[in-house]
Amino acid sequence: MEDPETYKPTWRKPFGILALLLTLTGYALIVAGLSGLIGAQPVIAQTLIYVILGTVWLLPLRRFLIWMETGRWG
Repeated sequence: MEDPETYKPTWRKPFGILALLLTLTGYALIVAGLSGLIGAQPVIAQTLIYVILGTVWLLPLRRFLIWMETGRWG
C-alpha cells in the first residue's frame, strides 16, 4: 500500500472513465442503428445477435482497466 503522503494521482483514471463512457455510448448508438436490420431477423437470431453484441464490448475491458490502474496493458 502506498503512503498517502507520497501518492500522486495520475491522469489515467479520469481519462479512462471518460474514454469508457464515450466509447460505450458510441457502441450503443451503433448497435441501436443496426436494430432495423437485426429486427428483420427471426426472434432466435435476434436474441443470439443481441447476446453477442451485449457481451463483446467486455473483451477489451479487462486490459483497459488494468491500464487505468497500473499504466501497463496487461
